[in-house]
Amino acid sequence: MSTRIESRFKACATEGRAALVTFVTAGDPDYETSLALLRALPAAGADIIEFGVPFTDPMADGPVIQAAGLRALKAGQTLARTLEMVRAFREGDDATPIVLMGYYNPVYIYGVERFLADARAAGVDGLVVVDLPPEEDSELCLPALAAGLDFIRLATPTTDDRRLPAVLANTAGFVYYVSITGITGAATAIPSLVGQAVARIKRHTSLPIAVGFGVKTPEGAAAIAAGADGVVVGSALIDALRATLDSEDRATPATIPAVTGLVGKLAAAVRAVRRQAAE
Repeated sequence: MSTRIESRFKACATEGRAALVTFVTAGDPDYETSLALLRALPAAGADIIEFGVPFTDPMADGPVIQAAGLRALKAGQTLARTLEMVRAFREGDDATPIVLMGYYNPVYIYGVERFLADARAAGVDGLVVVDLPPEEDSELCLPALAAGLDFIRLATPTTDDRRLPAVLANTAGFVYYVSITGITGAATAIPSLVGQAVARIKRHTSLPIAVGFGVKTPEGAAAIAAGADGVVVGSALIDALRATLDSEDRATPATIPAVTGLVGKLAAAVRAVRRQAAE
């Protein structure tokens, strides 16, 4: 039986295009606004949603996503409330894949076995946990796979051919290629270099490859979509959200339309790039 993630990538490939993967932080700037945005993303053009779990020490994230996490934490967001939001989303959408992205500490505190059971029951499809290397697969990766959740691994420009097999060994769903060396939002991806990296990784795996970290504009998304199976955009969406908040970081009537409007432009750009049907 296909997972939601597998089905969505296959559907996009059949349409001859890359998937648009959107990242937003759970609970930013507050629970109600965040849930409304989560529900609005698929209609705006998001194929897969990465839902960031706020954490106090997000070492892979740049200032934009760090600030989003702090806003969410200040508003009372927790891992339990994040799962609650996914459950609420699933009441109206049983097709769009949701991937939780974050760090191991909140999961460890929650309890791995309990977390995996609750995440699966809530309708989570996959996990990206950026601070657990392959050497620690027994901590969360293998239990997640056993529980029916895809464990999505990051590959980076410094992941060479000797390291890649270890990174890919227990990866499921898709491979997340980090297009730049550094934190989120810090630089802009260079399509020619990304294309070469994607081609190299594809020699080692049949999984789809989604590219993120450094994709900021519709034009940039289109350039990446020409060579990747998915395009991930996060910091640009958080920036659009932040720009609409009032002086006390509260949502305004412009908050959700600003994000969904940008998602619509990104989706149109990605869909305009025609690719060969699924290999």
